[in-house]
This record gives sequence, structure tokens and C-alpha cells, in this order.
Amino acid sequence: MSNYLVTGVAGFIGARVAEKLLEDGNFVWGCDDLNDAYDVRMKLWRLDQLKQVANNQLAVPNQPNFIFRRIDISDFDALMKSDFFRNGQPIAFDAVINLAARAGVRQSVENPWIYIATNQIGTLNLLELCRHYKISKFILASTSSVYGANPPLPTPEEANSDFPLQPYAASKKGAETLCHAYHFLYGIDVTIFRYFTVYGPAGRPDMSMFRFVQWINEGRPVIVNGDGEQSRGFTFIDDIAQGTILGLKPLGFEIINLGGHEVIKINDLIKQFETRIGKKAQIEHLPAHPADMLTNWADVNKAKTLLNWKPQIDLQAGTKRLVDWYIAERSWVSQIETS
Repeated sequence: MSNYLVTGVAGFIGARVAEKLLEDGNFVWGCDDLNDAYDVRMKLWRLDQLKQVANNQLAVPNQPNFIFRRIDISDFDALMKSDFFRNGQPIAFDAVINLAARAGVRQSVENPWIYIATNQIGTLNLLELCRHYKISKFILASTSSVYGANPPLPTPEEANSDFPLQPYAASKKGAETLCHAYHFLYGIDVTIFRYFTVYGPAGRPDMSMFRFVQWINEGRPVIVNGDGEQSRGFTFIDDIAQGTILGLKPLGFEIINLGGHEVIKINDLIKQFETRIGKKAQIEHLPAHPADMLTNWADVNKAKTLLNWKPQIDLQAGTKRLVDWYIAERSWVSQIETS
């Protein structure tokens, strides 16, 4: 039984990681600022589900195994004053799992400052707490976007990541380099995951999978940027969460691709959803966005070698779970803002 601080715990990946940790009998101390980067109802729903799981996992009556606090990780004073650190008398955390992030390629072009604040300053704040309170393990959520334009396919971790195309990728690259500095200076064991495209039930409503399912189900126009021949490497949320937890083992300092192993063109993905939902998509094409990558496809051999990570849920099974979840929750998820 271990104590873990999970930031971004109401986020898509954060909530599933926390859920798995609780199911394994651990204590989870979660924080999230519940910002409005996308419809906050999704975050509140995930948080409610997580609290239900925690209540079902109680080993000792009246001793909660999940504590949530609304905290912005870019606010160092708020972190220090929280009961996580108890004004200098912190919980004995076994690891900090930093899954709090401003994500999204296009939004970062419009407001780069918030991305620097959360993704870099927030990471710096957490690393400082690890240094000060001798927390030996740190996990950082990074992104495949750091590989920039025209990486080799499938993309290995050694591919050039020095030329990000948007502030989002630049902010994550900066966070990675901060992690290396703190590993070098203070011996913090760091695992950095470069996540590729993640999908599944209760996923981000600003991502294509959620949008396509909602738009087709509700008979709304399906907006496709470009000709739809761009492709993405997708991985189901449960496999991503399990890989993240496997990264808690001592590794020194490692950057590991996670996900992106199963690639499909956007046009083909829409056709798959049409078949599964039983409705025809009303496709509208918009110009391609200059911040978008044409494709991504991960080389995940390192994750397999170091973590024995083996994805269990293929695209056919995963999209079925997503559609089934949407139909079960349609009364409210049909109203979720996806613009």
C-alpha cells in the first residue's frame, strides 16, 4: 500500500490512473484546478466516478483512501499550504504522478501563456516539492507533439524533438528538460511518457474520437480539418493508464513513448463509427490547421522492453466501448460542448 500524489486527477488519463491505483489498494491524493479548457462537466463526472470507486475500496471504515483538493499546480503557495504538504509536514508520498496539463495543439496557439504556466511552471513547482521533501519518484505526462514535423515512422524516442511546432509541444519539451535537470542535480527518479493519441469512455470532448461519436449520433455536421487522409496512432485509455503505473518502477531517467501503436486515417475512423452507430456522417471539410501534424505512429519497443507493456484493447474493441458508453450516458453527454 503506497501514497501517490496524482495531479490532473479529474482529467482523462489522471482519473483512470487514480482509479487503477485505488483498485490496487493504494492511497491517492488528487488535485485538479477544474479549469474550463473544455466542458467542465466531463471533469466533474470523472471525479464523481472516482469517488464512487474510492468508497467501494475502503479498507478501514472512516479512513478515506482518496483525498481531492482543487489546486492549480502553477500556484506554488497553494500547493505548499494544502494538506498534502501540511505546511512543512507532508504526506510520505511514494511518487508524484504529474498528469496535470494544458493540452491541445490549436488552443496553445491562441493562449500560449497558460500552457507555459501549467506545463512548465507547474512541473517546476512539483519538482521543487520532490526535492525539498525527498520524494524519490516523479512521472511526467509529455506528448508525441514534441517530435515536430516529419519524424521517422514509427517514431522512436531518439527522434529529434528540438523543433516543436506549437507552444503546447514547446511547453512540454521545456518540462522534460526541467525533469532531467532535477534528476541530474538531486537524483530524482524520473519517467517521462510521451503519450500519443488516447481515446475511450469519458475522453476529452475536444478530441476527434469523442466529437465523431457525438456528432454522428446527434446528426450534427462532422467537421474534418483537411481532406481526412491524415492519420493518428490511437491507444485505449486503460492501456495508457496501466503503462503509466508500470512507469512507477525505478528507472533512473527515461523518456518512453506510450500509445500510438495502432494507426488509422481519419476518413476510415469516421466510416468505422458510421458502421458501429448505424448512421451516416454529414461531413464538412475545413482547411487543414497549420499546427496539426499529418500523422503520428509510435515505436513502443522501449515500453515493451523496460515496462513489459502490452496493449490489451485493439481499435475495434475500444471504439465499441466508447460508443456503448456514449449511448449509456447520452442524456447528458449529447449536450457536452465540443467546439
